[in-house]
This record gives sequence, structure tokens and C-alpha cells, in this order.
Amino acid sequence: PLGLVSSSGPLDLSSWHCSFSGTCECDFRPDLAGLECNLAVNLVGQQLARELLMKGLKGFVHNPSPEKPLVMSFHGSSGTGKTFVGSLLVPHLFRSGLRSPYVHHFSPVVHFPHAEHIEQYKNDLKNWIQGNLTRCGRSLFIFDDMDRMHPGLVDVIIPFLGPSWVVFGTNYRKAIFIFISNAGGEQINQITLDFWRAHKDREEISLKDLEASVYKAAFENPQNGFWKSGIIDQHLIDFLVPFLPLKQHHVKRCVASELISRDLEPQPDVIQAVADSIPYFPAELKVFSATGCKTVTSRVPFFL
Repeated sequence: PLGLVSSSGPLDLSSWHCSFSGTCECDFRPDLAGLECNLAVNLVGQQLARELLMKGLKGFVHNPSPEKPLVMSFHGSSGTGKTFVGSLLVPHLFRSGLRSPYVHHFSPVVHFPHAEHIEQYKNDLKNWIQGNLTRCGRSLFIFDDMDRMHPGLVDVIIPFLGPSWVVFGTNYRKAIFIFISNAGGEQINQITLDFWRAHKDREEISLKDLEASVYKAAFENPQNGFWKSGIIDQHLIDFLVPFLPLKQHHVKRCVASELISRDLEPQPDVIQAVADSIPYFPAELKVFSATGCKTVTSRVPFFL
């Protein structure tokens, strides 16, 4: 069985009420204004992702009777902020933050490590989703590292993502599902580089410039959890949220933030040295960070 985060435990009276009431919000206390401010301050260089994320959340949260759960998929190369955004979301949506029993995080390495057990994983995952939606329709499910997920596994949750599934009277349509993946990252990077070569500003890139390429890359890669997935084929993702590669001035902001978090003065020479130590692409031009801001935390001590 899955040793998953946030065990559902026995149903108490409030849980039974949630099971048969479409009005129960459980631990859900959205603070979208606070989230928007937090993203504006702390999410570096991802204006498009921020706009799409807030558009999706605002439309969903303010709808008292959504037709289906909110399904969002974050795509981009490593270090661009996908997992960081996932961690920022939780405390702005649930009163108990990461400790909330209605927030469920899935990692292929932790929860689904062995390919030979995939049928057991499918059964466990379906039961886990159904059990927790029965407990509270206002639940958040985050699937990290989708590019490392066994192909076919997440398709067992397809019935919960559309408008037709009923779970013991629970208004499951108020649930939120977030997929996080590096799939499509190469395509996003290439398109961003093409814009740069055409002397177009990075901030001019829109979702329509990226969407088809990202979906194609995720759907056609047999090493990816979205390979030939009905989640893509049946258009169950409401918002694809692309994360663009970061330029050096974005990396410098990450370095400055890291220094401040260590109660250190953000000295320009230290910031520059750390930023210069990071690999960039294309190698001869050094336009975009090859690792985003991912290695900043580990690099900073070497320059103090």
C-alpha cells in the first residue's frame, strides 16, 4: 500500500458532513491577494506563469459551483520555479499550510519507485484519491516529477478530473490537481532562445507560442508520465503553466534573496561571482541559465 503523505484516517462527524455537503470548505481558506503579492516578490522572472496561475485560481475559487476540478500542469526546465510555486501555493490556500490533512503530495521516487508494482500503485492511487475526496472535496493533490512517473499510472485518476464523476455525494469538483514536470522544458528553452535571436523581448512570449510544443513533447515521450496520457488527449488540463529559462539578472535576484535569507548583506561582488559560476546556454553566448536558480543555495557558501 501507498505510504502517502497526509493519511486520511477515520472519518469524524465533520468529515461525514463534508461527504454529503457541497458547502463544506474544510481547511480551505484561500488568500489569493496574499499569494499574488508573494509571487510578485519571490517568484523571479516568471510573469507569464504568475499570470496564468492567478487567472486559473481566481476563476476557480470565486466560482461557487465549478463544473470540474481545477487541473493545472507546470512545465519548464530544472530550477525555474515550478516546485517553489507549489510550496508557495499551499499556505495561501489552506489554513494549516503544508500540515493540512487535505493537501496530498505525490513523488514517483518516494511513492511509486518500482515499475513492476505499477498495477498495485494504480489501485492504491485510485483508492487514495477517492477516499480523500470522500473525506473533503476541497482537497489539493500535487504530482511532482511527472517526467519520472511511470507511464500510464496517473491515468487511473482521469475519472476524477472531468465533470462527470460522483464520489458518495461529495462535491469533488472543488478539488485542485497540480502536475509538475520538466517535460517540454527543452521546447520552452528553444522557443525562448528563438525569440531572443529574433530580438524579441522574453516577456513577449505568450502561452500560444508554447502550448502545442509542450503538450506534444510530454505526450510523445515514452519516458514521461504523460506519455500517450488521456489527461492530455481528453483535454483535462485547464491551465498549462510554462516556466521560462532565466537570464543572469534573474539569477542575481535569486542570489541576493539567498544572502538576505542568511542575514547577510547582498554585496554586489558576491552576487556577481555566484551568478558567473553558473553554466549558461548557448555556451558561446551565455544567455540563459542552464540550471535556473536551482544551485544558488549550494553555491553561495563558496563565495562568502
